[in-house]
Amino acid sequence: MANKRPKPEEIVSKLRQVEVLMGQWMSRLDAIRKIGVVEQTYYRWRKQYGGMGVDQLKELKRLQQENERLRRAVSDLTLDKLILTEAARGNF
Repeated sequence: MANKRPKPEEIVSKLRQVEVLMGQWMSRLDAIRKIGVVEQTYYRWRKQYGGMGVDQLKELKRLQQENERLRRAVSDLTLDKLILTEAARGNF
């Protein structure tokens, strides 16, 4: 059975859970184990999503989608330009 990959909102929630548990005088390793991930995953998540709120996460996701849309638009326009320059040379 394959493990499902958690959504970014769930990751932020788990990172906050670790912070709360550490605030209750639990050791970092015990808190990481309690949320059900390995230490390496926790540090990778913390590097990527650390200090980020849910609103910031939604804004990041929106910006990434917009960036992808713009990249596709630029690549389409570049392809159109190449086709038109080839047609203008008479190499079709």
